[in-house]
Formats: sequence, structure tokens, C-alpha cells
Amino acid sequence: MNRKWWLAGFLFCLVFTGAAQKKNFTYKFYGQVRGDLFYNSRANGEIVDGLFHLYPKDHAYDADGNDLNAQSNSSFYVLYSRLGIDMTGPSIGKIATSAKIETDFRGTGTSFAILRIRHAYVNLAWKQSALLLGQTWHPFFGDIYPQVLNLNTGAPFNAFSRAPQIRYRFDNGHWQLTGAALWQLQYLSNGPNGKSEEYIKNSCIPEFYAGIDYKHENFQAGIGAEVLSLKPRTQNTGDGKVYKLDERITSMSFEAHLRYKTPDWLVAAKSTLGENMTHTCMLGGYGVTSIDARTGEQTYTPFRHSMTWLNVVHGQKWKQGLFVGYMKNLGTGEDIINQYGTGLEVGQLLTVDLQLSYNLPHWKFGLEYSPSTGWFGTADNRGCIHDTHTVTNHRILAAMIYMF
Repeated sequence: MNRKWWLAGFLFCLVFTGAAQKKNFTYKFYGQVRGDLFYNSRANGEIVDGLFHLYPKDHAYDADGNDLNAQSNSSFYVLYSRLGIDMTGPSIGKIATSAKIETDFRGTGTSFAILRIRHAYVNLAWKQSALLLGQTWHPFFGDIYPQVLNLNTGAPFNAFSRAPQIRYRFDNGHWQLTGAALWQLQYLSNGPNGKSEEYIKNSCIPEFYAGIDYKHENFQAGIGAEVLSLKPRTQNTGDGKVYKLDERITSMSFEAHLRYKTPDWLVAAKSTLGENMTHTCMLGGYGVTSIDARTGEQTYTPFRHSMTWLNVVHGQKWKQGLFVGYMKNLGTGEDIINQYGTGLEVGQLLTVDLQLSYNLPHWKFGLEYSPSTGWFGTADNRGCIHDTHTVTNHRILAAMIYMF
């Protein structure tokens, strides 16, 4: 093993061993060793070199008429093995304090097999309220998400993101109210310079979320909404001159979800009407509606996408699962002359996951088959796709997870 991994492991144990010796602190270690063996029948829009897949790529023909994307690929990864610790600390008056730190080896960007933060937050709880400060799941991922073997966890139909945030939650047992202000760190918006934190950093306005849930015994349902305001550019160079710009793109997204869960059954669904949700591993972005002839300053309008999924899982030791996700590109509200985003060439997307897993205490072995079909064609002035043809990828995944 590389010397730096021994050092990282030693420091990890040293830090948490020291923390456990502090008075009035308790801790619980947890984690998993996970291996993913996958096969794709063609090239895909993907993250982590194919481990996290989103949609099949359209035909791309060479000089002889051969489809360059009709190339199968396969690999085996253990990047999503992880380590974590849950901690409780001394109370502050009547406020209970706790914290979580969790890491895996996913890395970031194109750098894999290095440690990165998954979760890192403190939580202050009193009466029926809780205030969380740090990084955890984006509220659009929420408490209701698909139970599938693929690591995309239903993306791009379900939002997938962990974000730095300040979140307040009120829960009286039946009603749960959530409000949050969020920033970006690892999951980023797309724009003129590709995926970057600079758009929300220069905006000086965090993403805002508000949601409400109703819970009763085995049933939960709720709705949520978010507002995202970005600054795509702050300056432009034209004709040898530099101009300061005051550009902004503001978008709103909404989602509704429900879940029924018993020891033997899970039935869950979510529907999202999203604008510019690329920071949550969804397809989307925004278009340029006008350009100032002198300064080059641009105005923008967001793409709208509709994403819906249904997940049904049955069993305990042997689990059988079905996931169906559908996405449609609804285009923009104005004519556009340029665009920034992810997967804007996809008019519709349909993915089905069929899974079977064998579950023991601390162990899971699973197999999943996922055919995914994308509709591609010609975009009109508002980004809607017409005169379509379909392209399908067949994905097979085998996973082994040891949990501790």
C-alpha cells in the first residue's frame, strides 16, 4: 500500500481515538468496503469514469460511418468504500450537540482514489427543532430517494448532491418543516467556464430551499422548492478592451415526493420540475437570450426539465427491486442563441433498473440490469428536441458491500 495511505489511516485513527478520550463525548465508528463491477454496452454521459452513469451518448460517426460511441466498456472500482464517525458532545444548556464526519475515496474532478469529504457537520437540537451547520445531503435528495444498487441513486431523475449548508428543521412527529441556505463545493453548476464554484461565489447569494413533509406511521409525503441565483461572468474582453459585467441567471425548481415503507415493502416516488439543476447531477442549464453589442454582456433564461421516478422494492434477505425514471427537456421560455449546461442534447430519457440482492447482517451482494434509452434530434430556438431517434445503453452491475 502507498505510504500516504498508511499515514492517512494512522492520522484518522489518532484523531478519533483522541476525541473519544475527551470527557462527555461518545462516538460510533461505521463504514463499508464496497466493490462495483460494471459493464456498459456503449459510451455514456458519466462521472467517475463510468462508475456513476447518467445517460447514453448519441451517435457520433467517423469518416466510414462507424458509430464512435458504440463502444462497450467495463471496470471494477472500490472508490466508494468509506469511513465515518457519529459523535455526541456535552449539551449547551438544553441544546443537545452532535456531529458527523464521513469520507470516501472518490476524490474530485478527474482525481480519483483520494480522500474527500462526504459529510461534515454539527447538529444542535432542542425541543422540536434542529439546526445543522456543515455539509450533508442537498434537500432535493432529501429523506426519500431510490433504493438501487447503482451509485447514481436514481440520478439524473433524482437530485444527487451533498452541499455546505445552514439548515433549520422543525419536527413535531407528524409535520416536518425545513428551511436551508446552501452553497457549492464538490457538486457544481455549469456555465461559461464549465463546472465551477465561481458562479455562486460571485453571486454572493446562497441557494435557498423550503419544504414541508407530513409523516404518519409507514407513510410520508411532502413538497419542496428552491431558488438559485448565479453570476455566469463578471467581465468580458472584446476588441482589445475589458468590460465589467453585471450578469445574473435566477432559476426556481419544485419537487413532490411520497413513500410507503414496511419491513417487507418500499414504494417511493418523486417528481421534479427543475431549472438549471446541474449542481445536483441532473440534466439542465441555461441559454443566452441577448448579447450587448458593445460590452458583450449577456442575458439568460433557464432550461426547464421534468424528472419523475418510481421505485418498488420487496423482501428482506432476498430483495427484488424495480426503478423506473423518466425525464423530458421542456426547453426555455425565450428564444436562445447559445447555451450552457449538461445533457441539453437529450430530449427525453427513460431508464429502468431491475435488481436482485442477497442481504445478511453486514453484507450485501447484488446484481442490477439497467437499460437506458435517450431521445436525440434537432433543437429548436428554445432548446426543445424534435425529429428524434433513440439510443440505448445496456448496463449490468454486480456489487459487493461489507458494512461495519
